[in-house]
Amino acid sequence: QVQLVESGGGLVQAGGSLRLSCAASGRTFSSYAMGWFRQAPGKEREFVAAISGSGAGSSYADSVKGRFTISRDNAKNTVYLQMNSLKPEDTAVYYCAAERSSSSFTYYNRRSDYDYWGQGTQVTVSS
Repeated sequence: QVQLVESGGGLVQAGGSLRLSCAASGRTFSSYAMGWFRQAPGKEREFVAAISGSGAGSSYADSVKGRFTISRDNAKNTVYLQMNSLKPEDTAVYYCAAERSSSSFTYYNRRSDYDYWGQGTQVTVSS
């Protein structure tokens, strides 16, 4: 069982930056692939970025590629999402997700792949 708590959301102007954090409970954090998803009002929850347990592999949605960076610190049981050059269309509730993986190089891009979710943190980008 993993519990996830996101933080770092807020209000920022277009072109600005935010860093989201997701702290996980448990002693086997490096065994979990981690992902970030987001959900805007009236829209489906969508994939943003994912990272493998070792941190060696990662994946991004086309809409954030080159602007967002996912990283993790396994010593701190924390995964991060650095968001730069933010746009109004990035406004959403951002969710952290975790899924146990047998390989430290595996990551998942689909919402259905993840069993554990945080409560979400709001990101609002003003124009």
